[in-house]
Amino acid sequence: MNGQLPESVPLAGLDLRARTDELRPEHAVVRNARGEWVLLRHAEVLAAALDDERFSSGASRFLQIPNGLNGETHSRYRNIVDRYLSREALTPFISIFEQVAEQLVATLPRRNTLCAVTDIGMPFGVRAQCAWLGWPGELECDLLAWIRENFAVARSADPARAAAVAERFDGIIRSVIAPRRAPGAPHSDDVTTRLCREQVNGRSLTDEELVSILRNWTGGDLGSIALSVGVLLEFLGRHPALMRQLRSATGARVDAVIDEILRLDDPFVSNRRVTTCPVRIGGHEIPEGATVRLNWTSANRDERVFDHNCFDPEGHAAANLVFGAGRHVCPGRLLATWELRILARSLLSAVQSLYLADDLPPERETAPLGGYRRVPVVIT
Repeated sequence: MNGQLPESVPLAGLDLRARTDELRPEHAVVRNARGEWVLLRHAEVLAAALDDERFSSGASRFLQIPNGLNGETHSRYRNIVDRYLSREALTPFISIFEQVAEQLVATLPRRNTLCAVTDIGMPFGVRAQCAWLGWPGELECDLLAWIRENFAVARSADPARAAAVAERFDGIIRSVIAPRRAPGAPHSDDVTTRLCREQVNGRSLTDEELVSILRNWTGGDLGSIALSVGVLLEFLGRHPALMRQLRSATGARVDAVIDEILRLDDPFVSNRRVTTCPVRIGGHEIPEGATVRLNWTSANRDERVFDHNCFDPEGHAAANLVFGAGRHVCPGRLLATWELRILARSLLSAVQSLYLADDLPPERETAPLGGYRRVPVVIT
């Protein structure tokens, strides 16, 4: 590191994985066009993720529970969230997710070109989440439309459009919680209803807090699952031998392979932090109050840590940052892992082959999104 920092590095509108691959060998830290400090290497990203005191998660002006909170406040809300995402809490839904996956795979047309992101990942993510949360199936069309619009807004970097799309999504959530909180609401024991009964600091959660939690669970997960499915099927389509191996692999092996594929092409691009004091990191002095981006996609491809990015699920597992690190590690890691494993196994058991379409190459997403916008596949 020579101490020279490239100013205003353009990242928006580019293939972020390719661009950070170019920058990372020479730069541990860069500044993007918005003046944010972007951490590119594994060591710096992990150090910031583990340092709650100097790198605050309160980077948004909107309420974000629990990932936008710090200290004891974060812990109180995180304890509530974790109860719904534990192994014990999620195990009863395995058979439900399997049914969702099997029904979707059974309806996929054979020998036609499909998009792994929009035709497989999106509907599976929406149906699995609705089944888990107890949301009505009638919301599927609205949620699918929201995912597409949210992706489009992210690409446009238009704050006004982003605010409008966020408000529409909050409206969907409010339409779900309102009848559950109304006087005389019928008794139900689905996940959303139970969440509506939760308390913090001796009081019931407010509507705003419920919306924030459910936005984190659904808004963050629906698009991420779709992008993850795109990355997963693109990789398997290029590695048919691995696909054959996974047909008889254990659940633990499938999970390890999925984690490694996502490490190589991490669609969970970055999280923001704000410095609470001047910080020296990656050879640079970052002032107090600066916005710092922990670029997980780049950190997960750091050649210094991952042996020049060879494919090694077991060897790379300990350093894998796909779901973050520290006290803000993704609370939905187990849910996402199980959903992806269940979908992958349903596909592998129900189809003879899955391959990339010859006439349409995959199209990568552009910053701030990761993964693929389109992955044309054919199943037989």
